[in-house]
Amino acid sequence: MLRTTPFHSRTGPLCEAHNWRRWSGYIVAGSYELTHDREYWAIRSSAALFDVTPLFKYLITGKDAAELLDRVITRNVAKLAVGQVYYTPWCDAAGKIIDDGTVQRLDDGTYRMTAAEPTLRWLHENATGLDVHVEDQTDLIAAVALQGPNSREIIKQVCDGDIDSVKYFRLVHSNIGDVPATITRTGYTGDLGYEVWVEARHAEKLWDTLMDAGEGYGITPAGILALDMARVEAGLLLAEVDYISAEKAVIEPQKSTPLELNLGWAVNFDKPNYVGKRALMAEKKRGSAWQFVGIEIDWVSLERAYAEANLPPQLPWIANRTSVPLYSGGRQVGYASTQCWSPILKKYIALAHVETPYSSVGTALSFEVTVEHQRRQASAKVVKTPFYEPARKKA
Repeated sequence: MLRTTPFHSRTGPLCEAHNWRRWSGYIVAGSYELTHDREYWAIRSSAALFDVTPLFKYLITGKDAAELLDRVITRNVAKLAVGQVYYTPWCDAAGKIIDDGTVQRLDDGTYRMTAAEPTLRWLHENATGLDVHVEDQTDLIAAVALQGPNSREIIKQVCDGDIDSVKYFRLVHSNIGDVPATITRTGYTGDLGYEVWVEARHAEKLWDTLMDAGEGYGITPAGILALDMARVEAGLLLAEVDYISAEKAVIEPQKSTPLELNLGWAVNFDKPNYVGKRALMAEKKRGSAWQFVGIEIDWVSLERAYAEANLPPQLPWIANRTSVPLYSGGRQVGYASTQCWSPILKKYIALAHVETPYSSVGTALSFEVTVEHQRRQASAKVVKTPFYEPARKKA
């Protein structure tokens, strides 16, 4: 049975499109209006408010809380300071990614892990012999993401903490209005933004407070269709779309490692042993067979492919989560996992997996396009990600 989030009493009446999407057993708005255009532009020009409650949330406490996390994630928890947030993947023994998410260090011995997929069993399996308690707080904690250039000014109107001093991937405990909250400078849009975590019973009050404070700043409730486009522009992975969890993969080639997904920066090879370390070290030594890259499709070439059928270019109006082959010299050397038209860049872009010899920035490739049931090819090239990264994101 699909559930509603604690914000549904507010988001439900606003969803004029009745465009509901499934997310981890909940329903959330795909878009509030018939199209998501205005919601997307709120991310880039004012402020967008997302309900992100369906993220799985685990509170990890006890004397060995840090040791448990060090066993399962690829980053060094000993270096995670109080008030800091890590983005991190975690892997199986073969170094294949199970999931990715964040770890927040709330105080000396308390951590919150967020995940896209259920992770409670994995944490318990790795907690053997440790003095640690793992609590599933997915239903107890409500969360929103306030993203966009005006997000800081909006939160400052209602927060009693020093938001100006909160650096990128840091957190502060504060009150928003009279609601106790944890505010993290994180998000999934590649823009300036914050995520706010509160007890579920305070959800409605939090929503009302932020919406009232943001009225003069262009705050706009936004759904996951706009979020999906923004995260592609930011070059951010989506589980079960850009990679398949090692626990869900049916065959071995469906699995990926952090080194293949351009996440080598999030793998620590110096800390003591953790799940997957041996396999990842071996891969680092021999090199990865695949790389995750950005692709930019040449517009003139794309236009020409459609013109051959006397048609204008016809691109998907939402992020297209379909595998599209990539070629070099007539041979398939990879595939795009997500593609979209970037409204702010005015470019057709994609996130893709390519064989390592074809992964260097500037490498020329061909992108398969189906025009009137005929397979054609448009010119493309490998580009650096993120595609879009405003200075305000980390400033």
